Amino acid sequence: MKSEQWSSKLGFILASAGSAIGLGAIWKFPNVVATSGGGAFFLVFALFTLGIGLPLLLAEFLIGRSTGKEAVSAYRHLAPGSRWHWIGYLGMATCSLLLSFYSVVGGWIVLYFLRGVSGTLLEANRDYGAFFGQTTADPWAAVLSQAAFMLLTIVVVAQGVKQGIERASRIMMPGLFLLFLVLIVRSLSLPGMEAGLVYFLKPDFSQLSSEAVLYALGQSFFCLSVGGSCMVTYSSYLSKQEPLGKPAVSVVGLNLMTSLMAGIAIFPALFALGMKPVEGPGLLFVTLPAVFEQLPYGSVFITVFLALFLFATLTSAFSLLEIVVAAFAHGDAARRRKMCWLIGSIIFALGVPSALSFGIGKDIVWMGKTVFDLADFAVSNVLLPLGVLLISVFVGYRFPMSILREEWSKMSPWWRKGLGVYLFLLRFVLPIIVLIVFLNGMNWLPF
Repeated sequence: MKSEQWSSKLGFILASAGSAIGLGAIWKFPNVVATSGGGAFFLVFALFTLGIGLPLLLAEFLIGRSTGKEAVSAYRHLAPGSRWHWIGYLGMATCSLLLSFYSVVGGWIVLYFLRGVSGTLLEANRDYGAFFGQTTADPWAAVLSQAAFMLLTIVVVAQGVKQGIERASRIMMPGLFLLFLVLIVRSLSLPGMEAGLVYFLKPDFSQLSSEAVLYALGQSFFCLSVGGSCMVTYSSYLSKQEPLGKPAVSVVGLNLMTSLMAGIAIFPALFALGMKPVEGPGLLFVTLPAVFEQLPYGSVFITVFLALFLFATLTSAFSLLEIVVAAFAHGDAARRRKMCWLIGSIIFALGVPSALSFGIGKDIVWMGKTVFDLADFAVSNVLLPLGVLLISVFVGYRFPMSILREEWSKMSPWWRKGLGVYLFLLRFVLPIIVLIVFLNGMNWLPF
């Protein structure tokens, strides 16, 4: 019998939000907002997230909570004698591959955080682009920092759902928002910060291109950590008495708020100091150090920012490891610890080629992509869209209607009236949208 369970609905919401809030919400999404119409893009993205991401998140919640089982067993329980349980295996493979290269970036953050704490990160007139290149090209630094990140992830997940993941999330998620507030106050106190706010938030529908809309479509569900069945496993630990609507809306709201706060923390500071906005690793490891170097107490604030990124990365990593561990642990605490170390070590080994892709392994290229880029492409453009499509079809067509009605009856009257609309979305609308996102990611659309 499964003994694992969240201690409260708040613990579940914080852990789920931690899973959903990753690096993309902080270092990529704000720049896409700013360059794609500002507030206009954010409005479109928010609507897509509520209309597309929320139903898909709820679908994973329904699968996990109704069965009380991890991903593979949950699908097998709801559709016995069929092959639908392979969605669970697909989720395990997706999350393992994702964590293998996600841990590489997590390792860089650990390394930079330690340098920030020691005071050796910021240096006058340092070429931070070259510094980052040297850091990631160093095989020992890349692999050992990746190992440190995986070690942190394994230690927390091995403690279990309540004592490990929930306890860490209860500290890290409030800490993440507190650190954001500190940085926002500092950013908004800089002379000339107004231009950054205008650049980030001013609605400009003329900049809302078809490419931006397609990006918003894809991010509306990817940003909520759906497609890999992580939320199936997390929701399996939720009490049977809790309605699912409010936790789902809370996770969506926290994710949107994080993306908004990231932009408000970053863009005013960039514009105040005359820096160009960028996205991805260049923002955290090149541009922001150059920004904070020019500020009083800059070493303190860059360390705060790195801690924020580390929290966001770790809470996502917990869920990626948990879905795989849960499938093998079967609720046994001793077995969980063994599986954490075994599976975590395998994922670490799987990620070593990605860690070396920026140095001695940079010449290992296929289809113009390094090992790191190939793993990223496979997860983002193939595996996650496939997982989202299958989950939508499963809940829309194969999920037992009696169980669905029972779960839906626990929600508020407003939710109960929308069951028919929900099924229509899952059966007819969302599969088409996911297919469009997949074709766009493969560059197979004619526009």
